[in-house]
Amino acid sequence: MHDIRMIRENPAAFDTALARRGLEPISPSLLALDEARRAKILASETALAEQNRASKEVGAAKARGDDAEFERLRALVAEKKAEIARLSLEADAEDKALKDALSRVPNLPLAEVPEGKDEEDNVEIRKWGEPKLLPFAAKEHFDIAGVKPGMDFETAAKLSGARFVVLKGAVIRLHRALAQFMIDTHVDEHGLTEVWTPVLVKSEAMFGTNQLPKFSEDSYQTTNGWWLIPTSEVTLTNSAAGEIYEAGALPLRMTAHTQCFRSEAGSAGKDTTGMLRQHQFEKVEMVTLCTPETALSEHERMTAQAEAILQKLGLAYRTVMLCTGDMGFGAQKTHDIEVWLPGQGRYREISSVSTCGQFQARRMNARYRPAEGAKPEFLATLNGSGLAVGRCLIAVLENGQQEDGSVEIPAVLHRYLGGKTRISAAGALE
Repeated sequence: MHDIRMIRENPAAFDTALARRGLEPISPSLLALDEARRAKILASETALAEQNRASKEVGAAKARGDDAEFERLRALVAEKKAEIARLSLEADAEDKALKDALSRVPNLPLAEVPEGKDEEDNVEIRKWGEPKLLPFAAKEHFDIAGVKPGMDFETAAKLSGARFVVLKGAVIRLHRALAQFMIDTHVDEHGLTEVWTPVLVKSEAMFGTNQLPKFSEDSYQTTNGWWLIPTSEVTLTNSAAGEIYEAGALPLRMTAHTQCFRSEAGSAGKDTTGMLRQHQFEKVEMVTLCTPETALSEHERMTAQAEAILQKLGLAYRTVMLCTGDMGFGAQKTHDIEVWLPGQGRYREISSVSTCGQFQARRMNARYRPAEGAKPEFLATLNGSGLAVGRCLIAVLENGQQEDGSVEIPAVLHRYLGGKTRISAAGALE
């Protein structure tokens, strides 16, 4: 969320930055709400001063026996008390309206973010590895012979509907191995602290990481009001809500492996076959809390950590910087990592790493103290996939597929599979 004082001081710059996202100027309407709120507060403070002055004069009028003045002043005190109550309610309403309006305005892109409308305008930063060109017609993951016994969409549809899958046998063992490999790498080599979090959260937590109020249709809410998390970014980042950290305690670098849930609103017709776009999936998430001055270096570090997972798996990928039109609501700058999928013959997103500056911290009142005795300031938050487990499974299956329908498994996963190195064409680990 934005600081209204910053908008008040430089509305033109604020609107110019939003224009890079393709948005119309909004500072006039925000400042009008701010002015109305401040006017109510000022009126309430003036009325309070008048009430206090009249209250003091009541005693003097009574002491000198001026009954008429005493009654007039007592009536004035009551009138001002009622006026203050009314103005306070009106100021609260204006404040709520301003906060609601501010909560619906996206973060401002950093200067280095390329301007553009959609994914076609994203800018490639680097590539790693050579896209695998198989000497036979590559299949998508769900059509590989050895995968079919372990990837059941029909049973999932019977149980839950579209965009769900039941994984079995060798496939689910490989899925579980990938998640464990990611967590181990992030903890043992990247120095992240592993955290286990709930997948059900309060509305305040969803607000803190900007899923609410604007994107409620993208998530699932239970009948008793809890929300199912779209990613553990929600829980890891909100662990700082209402806290004040000493500068020496930062950065806090965390990772979690959780179930995730997304309604996929607006994705009708996209990736309807296979398990690329699911309502329920697993992800290993990375979150960093740090000082604003170190956020950009932390962003590069987190991107490199996500890339390291793909490098260890031997999967070709490319890293792109998202343009202003493709960047998420809460991000200042985002790197997407896209892995090569032979079955589709193109790169597909497998990780998105974003720096949010103080945008989320302001929403959840997460602060740090720059120096001993100093006034607390909002910290910076970052989040990124390290990686999406299901999409990584797809990449391993498609890149490891053989002409006979078997799948060769990357060497770094063998120890997680009891020494097994492949999935046979019949669907067994061997």
